[in-house]
Amino acid sequence: MPIPRSEMQALARALPPDPVIAAIGSHSALDIADGASQEGFRTLVLAERGRERTYDRYFRTRRDAAGAIVRGFVDDVWTYPRFADVAGAGPQERLRAAHALVVPNRALSSYVALDVLENDFRVPIVGSRTLLRIEERTERENYYTLLEGAGVATPRRIPSPESIRGLAIVKLPHATRRLERGFFTVASPEEFRAKSEALVRQGVVRTDDLAVARIEEYILGPVFNFNFFYSPLAAEDDRLELLGVDERRESSLDGIARLPAAQQLEIGEAARLPRYTVVGHGTLTVRESVLESVFELAERFVRAAASRYPPGILGPFTLQTCLDADGAPVIFDVAARIGGGTNVHLALGHPYGNALWRGPMSTGRRIAVEIRRAITTGRLEEIVT
Repeated sequence: MPIPRSEMQALARALPPDPVIAAIGSHSALDIADGASQEGFRTLVLAERGRERTYDRYFRTRRDAAGAIVRGFVDDVWTYPRFADVAGAGPQERLRAAHALVVPNRALSSYVALDVLENDFRVPIVGSRTLLRIEERTERENYYTLLEGAGVATPRRIPSPESIRGLAIVKLPHATRRLERGFFTVASPEEFRAKSEALVRQGVVRTDDLAVARIEEYILGPVFNFNFFYSPLAAEDDRLELLGVDERRESSLDGIARLPAAQQLEIGEAARLPRYTVVGHGTLTVRESVLESVFELAERFVRAAASRYPPGILGPFTLQTCLDADGAPVIFDVAARIGGGTNVHLALGHPYGNALWRGPMSTGRRIAVEIRRAITTGRLEEIVT
């Protein structure tokens, strides 16, 4: 049975004025911790054993004799044999005793089972834990059904490999690194069979995942990840904010794309099939004439999420968008929490967020500002689930 929101709100009301801000040690944990530190919160990273050194050593908080931070922004690191162990009864009790608020990133919903997050993880989450499930394309209701119901343009779905009649992309997880992508492009049923067989042999994808993979038309155009923030604490006209835009760096797709065509033909067959594993991000801006339509899509998504999955979006979300040949935005992916590319604005903030807030405003800091505002005004229960 899903955890009643009222239970998490009661825990939030009992928190001291300065709770600890915690996040799973992957994805965008650095942005979350940096932003929380800037707003005066202590920070906690929940790491898998063997993957903690980035946080425990290289970004560890160092303070002077007076307690002022002189270096770093990660105050504490707790390690577990596996990320999923954070949801055990003992670790949950420890988090509650530490007065922790957990900020969800993709690592949380990938390494901890969604059923566990919804039904058993009794630690307040800043944001909507229910909306984390819509990111799973294999779910009957997901972000595609939500977007389509809101009248938002998405890539046309292709029902089966036999129906492929032009350039398409096949979306499924990597065979072993489940957080990563096993995507590949095809233009015909024959190419689908050939590439899928090759990728199965290489251990990139699994046969059972292919059976439920989503196949959709490939939109030719530049890709923009729009990082938004929605505040239920703000006046109605000020609730939706565009903080920034980023793009992904994918291996080995980006490496292949940088080669001249003649050299692409010289690489081996296995290497010629690009990998879509996201390994980094870059920052972007977008033509202002596009922004009006992007804001409208974001507004529609927020309304649909509130209607279908109350209380809806609380805080950051990302619309992964391709602009087609006419410059019209088509949304092909949604993150109903902090996006994966926000570390590019670490400490410096996003271009749009900085301009809006008249100073450095990263997504991590915007989350912390919202938490601080909620605590100060006695409204913390409105932003947790």
